[in-house]
Amino acid sequence: MARSAVAARILVTACLLLRPALADQHEGLYIGKINTYAHQVSGHVYAIDEYTILIKNFFYDGLGQDAFFWAGSSVRPSNVGFIVPDEEGKTNKLQPYTDKDIYLQLPNRRKITSIRWLAIWNLREHANYGDIFFPEGFEPPSPRRISELSRRGAGVRSGTVVIVDSKTIQIPEFYFNGNVSDTYFWVGLGPQPNSAGQKIPNEKGYLESLGRYEEKTIELTLPGKMTVFDIDWLSVWNKETNENYGSVIIPHGQDIPPSKLGSLKHESRLPNCEQLHSTLQLRWEIQGRSISLELIGQIEEDEYIAFGISGAPNASKMVGADVAVCYLDGHYANAVDYNISDRFPCSNVLGRYRGVCPDLKVEGKESYQILTFTRKDGVTSFIFRRTLLNPDDDGDQIFNPDGDTYLVWAIGKYNEFKEPSFHHTFPKGTLKINFGRKEAEDNCFEFTTGQTRGRPAPWPPFRIRDKAVDTFIARIGPAAGWKGYMGITGHSGPGESWYMNGVLVPEIHVQRGRTYTFRVEGGNNPHNARYYHPLYITDSRAGGYARLTEQERQSVKVYAGIQFDRRGRPQPSAAGRLCAWVYNTSEPRQADEFATFPKFRNTLRLQCDDGQPAVLSWSPNESTPDVVYYQSYTTPYVGWKIVVVDEIVTGSGAVSHIHVSSASVVLAVLLPSLSLLLRINLE
Repeated sequence: MARSAVAARILVTACLLLRPALADQHEGLYIGKINTYAHQVSGHVYAIDEYTILIKNFFYDGLGQDAFFWAGSSVRPSNVGFIVPDEEGKTNKLQPYTDKDIYLQLPNRRKITSIRWLAIWNLREHANYGDIFFPEGFEPPSPRRISELSRRGAGVRSGTVVIVDSKTIQIPEFYFNGNVSDTYFWVGLGPQPNSAGQKIPNEKGYLESLGRYEEKTIELTLPGKMTVFDIDWLSVWNKETNENYGSVIIPHGQDIPPSKLGSLKHESRLPNCEQLHSTLQLRWEIQGRSISLELIGQIEEDEYIAFGISGAPNASKMVGADVAVCYLDGHYANAVDYNISDRFPCSNVLGRYRGVCPDLKVEGKESYQILTFTRKDGVTSFIFRRTLLNPDDDGDQIFNPDGDTYLVWAIGKYNEFKEPSFHHTFPKGTLKINFGRKEAEDNCFEFTTGQTRGRPAPWPPFRIRDKAVDTFIARIGPAAGWKGYMGITGHSGPGESWYMNGVLVPEIHVQRGRTYTFRVEGGNNPHNARYYHPLYITDSRAGGYARLTEQERQSVKVYAGIQFDRRGRPQPSAAGRLCAWVYNTSEPRQADEFATFPKFRNTLRLQCDDGQPAVLSWSPNESTPDVVYYQSYTTPYVGWKIVVVDEIVTGSGAVSHIHVSSASVVLAVLLPSLSLLLRINLE
């Protein structure tokens, strides 16, 4: 078995050596060299796809008075034509170019086949500085439909697979039952799928074993410098059993559009590397009793990377984990030691901090030392160090130099307090690494550049604006990530948000001089910090009054929900029983899969403790600002806006917003157990 595997790898290597480097050569369909007439115009022209032209090594001295990219369908270049926008999409007169590669998109979805020539043309003087003619009847590169995935097991099937471009493969209507572990998208060389291939990231960049797919259209991006010219097949492959559950042969040819994506290699002195995600790498080196770690990620400047040792000895588990949270702070970088005792922001629970807390808050020590950092071309690197063993800190786990260490990681946005908020990218399975392996291994590929981050479009913001509505049912539920709280408010939340009358953080409209009632069911047990959310109304966009210092409290106002004793000590007054919307399935954070909030909400179930809601009455008056916020007393970024007006005008406003009618409120109050009947109407 071992000999056959070695032989297969030798064969694959030989194929790679013999195969022409098409990936490096493929720039699209070559049209020809620009004919030069004036101003040193030169370059080589390629058709990228039906609408796009590439000019490589384009040169123009810029001395023409009124020159543009100009295209037309006449026999030869003339004033009968149209301006082609430059590589930035602008139609200004051309500036100097020095051997620059530029992409030109024909305007108004015109196709290359509709023109006969492209020129550098002076409109004022009717002068042609250079041109290229497109051959009659030529076909530009276009996405190629090949065949369906073969059906060999695990419920794998699909529609017709499409090679979108040299780095992108689309699989429409993909099915996979997800019942088998250690299964991946797998590519390689040879006449049929084999164990000498390699796994590639799934459509979301993850490298863990595939989950369930049911009639889902996905696009796979080949990693690093890999293109379709480097592979012969794509398979759904079980690495443990070497089974092919379904595959397709990948054809080659100049008619495949070249990808506009690039690749970026990060240089590092640390010899070991593992790819945790298509956008995240881990490098390390053990030096005596210490380990140097490097996290390299394609993150935004306001995002963090967390990495550390799992809270479980044989699985990847966040609760109980010991992690370093790395983030940028202006011209500096930090690697802060955190202890994760539960899935909520660090909170003082009856005199003891629990949740996602810095070690210094839980009587631990700062074990990580930041050494250096870089940020270039959207890639951020943090290099830091700690000891393998740390017996002086009970919260610190051990980096095992003699075997596997189970790990966790996450990427998310940090809030205005420079604290990690709920993460949007995290491991979907178990991750373990042998940090003390005898031979250094670099199992990372280059980062892909030019991709737009695949954040889902948020649901339209929600609005409760009705004269007949004066009662609001305040419950807790999933924040729903980019589709929900983050997309609606622009803030990064802790994972739980207020649901008002069954709707995720709606903008509530109230009228001055009227009294409004909030029936609060956000939890009244301070021992359960994740679900202890007394409601209050404030002018703070963040909330979380309990976490503010005395000085910070001076800069915010409280309008309802908090009482103060004679010494000025705060006490929340609207803490009712817990009623929470919770996931019905074992796979949380699934909001991205739903086009609308009602469809997402219908997958949740309402789970209520015994007890009664707290009742908060509030009457906004002339001194109340035009905008205030309903918030959680214990946790920041859980609530959203209350718009205070002199008179509510029902039915006006943007039609893209969702309006919740008084009938919806009646259902939410009278039929909480039948909450799926909640009616949400488009205004």
